[in-house]
Amino acid sequence: MYAVSLAASKAGAVSRGVPLWKHYADIAGNPTPDVLPVPCFNVINGGEHAGNKLAFQEFFVIPTGAETFSESMQIGCEVFHNLKKVIKAKFGGDATLIGDEGGFAPPCDVESGLAMIMEATDKAGYLDKVSVGLDVASSEFKVAGENAYDLDFKTTGADKDASLKLSGDELIAFYKEMIAKYPILTIEDPFDQDDWDNWTKFCKEVGKDVQIVGDDLTVTNPVKIQEAINLGSANCLLLKVNQIGSISESIDAVKLSKQNGWGVMTSHRSGETEDFYIADLAVGLSTGEIKTGAPCRGERTSKYNQLLRIEAELGASAKYPGLDFRKPGWMGN
Repeated sequence: MYAVSLAASKAGAVSRGVPLWKHYADIAGNPTPDVLPVPCFNVINGGEHAGNKLAFQEFFVIPTGAETFSESMQIGCEVFHNLKKVIKAKFGGDATLIGDEGGFAPPCDVESGLAMIMEATDKAGYLDKVSVGLDVASSEFKVAGENAYDLDFKTTGADKDASLKLSGDELIAFYKEMIAKYPILTIEDPFDQDDWDNWTKFCKEVGKDVQIVGDDLTVTNPVKIQEAINLGSANCLLLKVNQIGSISESIDAVKLSKQNGWGVMTSHRSGETEDFYIADLAVGLSTGEIKTGAPCRGERTSKYNQLLRIEAELGASAKYPGLDFRKPGWMGN
């Protein structure tokens, strides 16, 4: 169904003689599809996406201080290449091998990963223009039957670090400590997909200043999104068309999210192709933010290249939301 829906949407754009991003905007009723998304570059990979011990799955560099999408790409690329130098100096050349989404997979923990990103940002000269974010993917290391999370879940036997098994409250405290130390603006899947209590508690405590993104929690499904809205468990949708199965249902999910004041982060998958339609979707639905991996490997850079082409096509009318990425204009009405 997903493949047929995507093919039909592309055919619709061709039959109308309009770009795909404009076709998506027209279907959704978006009169001003002129907002380029803020890219969230996944520059350090962990979790199930990498062979290191790092529990958290993705660490983002987010160029919120850029003036244009083009500038955001320059910032992201320069920080990425400086990060390679930082990692190589600390851990050697083997540590600069890349994970599933093009980011590096060094043998670091959460805090040292964030510290290296800030060091690379400083070396690139962009400390005043970069925020950071996390995709924790915590369902991967929830301890079955307990209110606990194992940040050393990849280790077995005598080498396992028992101090890295945290309760829900301890994990919330850890997130808060990282938020206080680093310019973290977004955290995805901070708790297990069925751990509604900790989601709700965490979002109510930090959600004013930090975006709490539902991926496993909401699976681009309006029923689950509405449940999260009612409980106050998240404040941003991760938009993955493959999760719900069609372009039209995805548009419904985006509208529901926007109408309730949520952000919307358009997303790739770990197993990607060079198809770049999510770039058109992000612009057509004015999502304001996108994650599609590091600026590395063709299946990741294809999306960034399409966004650069759309920016050139829009010309002077193109807008870049920067720090306003959570509310980038069109609200789905």
